[in-house]
Parts: sequence; structure tokens; C-alpha cells
Amino acid sequence: MQLKTTLTGLAATFLAAPALAQELEVVGKPVDGAMGWQPAATSLAEQLQGLDNLLLVIITIITLFVTGLLAYVIVRHNRRANPTPANFTHNTPLEIAWTIVPIAILVVIGAFSLPVLFAQQEIPEGDITIKVTGYQWYWGYEYVDQDELAFESYMIGAGDNRMSPEVEAELVEAGYSKEDFLLATDTAVVVPIGKTVVMQVTGADVIHSWTIPAFGVKQDAVPGRLAELWFTPEREGIYYGQCSELCGIAHAYMPITVKVVSEAAYEQWVEANKGGADYVDVNTFLTN
Repeated sequence: MQLKTTLTGLAATFLAAPALAQELEVVGKPVDGAMGWQPAATSLAEQLQGLDNLLLVIITIITLFVTGLLAYVIVRHNRRANPTPANFTHNTPLEIAWTIVPIAILVVIGAFSLPVLFAQQEIPEGDITIKVTGYQWYWGYEYVDQDELAFESYMIGAGDNRMSPEVEAELVEAGYSKEDFLLATDTAVVVPIGKTVVMQVTGADVIHSWTIPAFGVKQDAVPGRLAELWFTPEREGIYYGQCSELCGIAHAYMPITVKVVSEAAYEQWVEANKGGADYVDVNTFLTN
């Protein structure tokens, strides 16, 4: 599969001359040692990150308040400062306050979190529908609205799961760098920018999970069930994800690659790949 993909891509590049191919920018990618979110490439991701920032502010305020209260109690009511402790058992205003304030905080959190949840779970009418099936340990994709446009997606270097000169050469030939090892796949999901994409997610053997962090989407792939997620990408580029449900010995080696391109490049890619044709990479149709 990998060799065939490489040879087909080279042939398509030759046939597409003299067009000048360009490489897509890698946008959504995990960075070693980094903290925080990947760049948001959809409205869903922006909403999730905004909610996370709000919760961080609320949690920080609560933590500082509780820490300050503990410090006050330690200083004001230790044995030396207060040798004779009070013996009351109730404080009605205080009890009312510590009941009402947490309820108010939860209402605020719910008011901001429920719209984000509804935005994820209310699946709109898709411009493009793709069925994704998780296997041990690779992904299968079928473009439901296109004629026989389907392919399987394996990690580049999946044979030995280690970096080697041969694997590095495969990565370079496919338009990646060696830093993309364990992330890049021999085929990629290709979608046009600004279009609503609905993914129908299922599993063929055990439970897998399809996720792209920069899109703010994640859905378990359960055998015998068909779940859905959606996204509308707002930035061209390459985005990476991983199977996020422990699914067996090679769980760590079934990454996801999504390429967001212009609508014109997408249409050319579809025409080149539908009807059971050998896979042609979308980079062939990207021009300056």
C-alpha cells in the first residue's frame, strides 16, 4: 500500500507538470514540551478553548479564595493566637452563603458549557459526508457522496514502528519531514476549507476513537454503532490526530491525517481518486 501510494503520487506529479506544487503548512500538531491548545481551526475548537479559559479563571479564583481562607484560619485561630476556642455550632448566614454561592457558580458554568455541548451534538446538514471505520490498527475512509471514493490510511513506517533511513525517505517522498514520524499517514482525509464535514464514525473490531484536537472533535468508534461528528475547517493546512481509545498492542501507531485545501484543489483530488483509482495525494493539485 505504501509503495503503491508513493509510485502513484510520483506519477501524478509528473503528469501534472508544469504546475508548481506547493506544500501545505502543518497547523495542528503536538509539540514536545509545549503546553496549551493547538491552534483552533474550527468554531467548535474556539468555543471549547473559550470555555476552558473561563473555567480556568473560575477555578483560579476559587483556589485563591480557599487558600487565603485556610491561611487566615491558621494564623487567626491557632492555639497561640486563640487559646480559648469558640463553642458555637451553627452560623445561619454563613451556611446560606456557602450553599447559594456554589449553586450560582454551577449555573454560570452550565450557562456557558451547555451551548458548547449542543453545538457539538446537533449535527448540521453536511456538504461532505465521510464514513470512517477504525480497525486494528489503521483507519478506513469512504466518501459517502462520491462514486467509489474510499481508501485505507496507515501510519508511514507502520511496518517497524521506528525511524530508519527508509522510513525517513518515505516521509520526504510523501511531502512530510522526519519530525512528522508517528503522525503522518500514507493517505489523508482531504476536505475543502469553509465546508461543513460530517464524519460517520464506527469500529470494525474493538472500540477506537477518531479525534483532531485542532478541530475540537472526538468520537468513539464503537463496533455495531454509527456515531457522528462535524466540523467546518477555517484554515488550510495539515492536521494530525491519534486514535484516543486504547485498542490493542499497536494503539499508538494509528494516527490520523487531515488536509484542508481550497475547493478547487479538493474537486481535482476527488476526480483523480474516485471510481476505485489508485490514491493520488492532494499536494499534486496545489499550485502557487
